[in-house]
Amino acid sequence: MTDTVAALVGRTLAELGVAQAFGVVGSGNFHVTNALRAHGVPFVAARHECGAATMADAYARMSGRLAVVTTHQGCGLTNALTGITEAAKSRTPLLVLAADTPGAAVGSNFDIDQDALAVAVGAVPARVHSPGTAAADTLRAYRTAVHERRTVVLNLPLDVQAAPAPAVEPVRAPPAPLPVRPAEESVAALVSALRAAARPVFVAGRGARAAGPELRALADIAGALLATSAVANGLFAGDPWSLGISGGFASPRAAELIGAADLVVAWGCALNMWTTRHGKLLGPSATIAQVDLDPAALGRHRPVDVGVVGDVGRTARDVLAAFGPPRTGYRAGTVPSVRRRDVPYADESTVDRIDPRTLSRRLDELLPGGRVVAVDSGNFMGYPSAYLEVPDEYGFCFTQAFQSIGLGLATAIGAALARPERLPVAALGDGGFLMSVAELETVVRLGLPMVIVVYNDAAYGAEVHHFTGQDLDTVRFPDTDLSALATGFGCTGVTVRTVGDLDAVPAWLDGPRDRPLVIDAKITSDGGSWWLAEAFGH
Repeated sequence: MTDTVAALVGRTLAELGVAQAFGVVGSGNFHVTNALRAHGVPFVAARHECGAATMADAYARMSGRLAVVTTHQGCGLTNALTGITEAAKSRTPLLVLAADTPGAAVGSNFDIDQDALAVAVGAVPARVHSPGTAAADTLRAYRTAVHERRTVVLNLPLDVQAAPAPAVEPVRAPPAPLPVRPAEESVAALVSALRAAARPVFVAGRGARAAGPELRALADIAGALLATSAVANGLFAGDPWSLGISGGFASPRAAELIGAADLVVAWGCALNMWTTRHGKLLGPSATIAQVDLDPAALGRHRPVDVGVVGDVGRTARDVLAAFGPPRTGYRAGTVPSVRRRDVPYADESTVDRIDPRTLSRRLDELLPGGRVVAVDSGNFMGYPSAYLEVPDEYGFCFTQAFQSIGLGLATAIGAALARPERLPVAALGDGGFLMSVAELETVVRLGLPMVIVVYNDAAYGAEVHHFTGQDLDTVRFPDTDLSALATGFGCTGVTVRTVGDLDAVPAWLDGPRDRPLVIDAKITSDGGSWWLAEAFGH
C-alpha cells in the first residue's frame, strides 16, 4: 500500500527526533497524528486544544527537545490560539501541525486564513505544498522551529495529506548552527565595563538558561551578584551570591542590592518592565549592558550602554578569557538572606481562611525539593513564584509571556512529562483552575502524581484589588467546593483553611501517589499582592 503524505509527514518528523506530540484529534489531523504514533512519537490527547498547545510549550521548555501539537482545521487551530501565542511570544521552538481545508473548498465551514492567523500571533506560517515537496517542506519547518527558536504553524491541506506520497529516503536532523561568537570589540567593551564596576549584577533571562556554569564562572572572577528573570528562575539555585528573581517578585533586600548596582549586565534577558519594575529597579547612574543573539533585542525595552550580539555562553567564555585578575566587586561581604519567605510578616490567617504567605511557606517545607513548579497567572502568582524554591532552571515553568490565566494546569502537565523524575506542582488561582478544569481528567488519565494547589479567593483577584471602590460583582463568585469537584474527576481532594489542614500533604506524599492531590486553599484577601501593586503602580 502506498503511503500518503500524512504518513510521510509523521515519519519525517519522527526521523528528525520529535520527542512528544499533543493534540485533540479530529478528522483533519487523525491520520498525521496516527502516523506520528506509528513511528514512535508518544502522543497525549488533551481535552482542549489550548491545553494541548500549552502542554507542548512547557514540554519543550523543560526538556530542551522539540514538541508537536496537532489540530483539526479551522476551529481546532483557533481553539489552540492562546497557547500558540504564548509559545510564539516566548520564542519556544514548537511545531503546530494544523490540518487545513483544500484550496478549492472555499465554502467549507472550516475555511479560514490560517497563514494570516499564525502571523497575527507572532508564529511563523509554513505549508506542505505538494506530495513532491512534502518531506522538504516538513524539514524546512523543523529547521525554522529548532534553529531559529520559533513557533511554526505547518498547514497540512486535506487534499495534499490524502495524496500518495513519493518514495523518499529517511531524513536526518540537520546539524545545529555553531553558537554566535561576539565581536572582539564587544568583548573588550564588556570587559572594560566589568573591570570598572564596583557593584556588578548579572541578570540572566530565558536566553541564558543553557549557560549557568559559564555565567557563574564569570561572576566569580568579576565579583558580580546573580539574579534571573522569572522565566529563568532556578538557574543559580544554591549559589550563595544569588539574589533570586529580579523584578516584581524580588524580596526587598534583593531589590535594594540590584538597585544599588553600578553595572547591570542582562544575559539573554529583555529587561522588560516586569524584570526592572518599570525601570525603577535600575539605578539612574548604573551602566546597562545587554547580551543577546538577536540584535533587535538590544535596547528594545530600555537604552543600553553596552550592547553585545552573541550567544550567552560563548560570550561569557570569551569575556572570562579576556578578563584578567579577579576582582572583589560586589562580593566584599556575605549577602544576607534575600528570600521573600524570610521577610517577616503578620500572619493574617483566620479560623476559616489561610494567609497565602503562610500557605506557600508551609508547602515549601512539606514538598520534596526535587520538584517542577508551574505557575498560572493572577493576583496569587507571586506567592508560589517567590516562596516555593526550585532546584534548578528545569524546576520552574512560567508560561506568562501572554499573561493569560488558565494555562497553568496544562503547563504542569507538559512539565511533568518532560521531567518525570520530579514531583510536578501546579499553582493556580481559582479562576484559572476552573477555566482549564477539563485537563484535570488528562492528569488523572496519565496517572501523574501531581500536587495542584488552588489559591482560592472566589474571585478574579487582580481585578478586585485593582478596581478598588468600584462595582465588583462581575469579578466575584460564590465559593466553590473545588475539593469535591476534584474528587469527581478521580483526584484526592482536600480543603485547606488552616495550617493544620495541610497535614493531608505528607499523608499523600507517604502514600502510593496514584491519584493527583488537589488542594482547595481558601485564602485570605491580601488587599492586592505586593507584585500586583507594583505592576499596576499603586
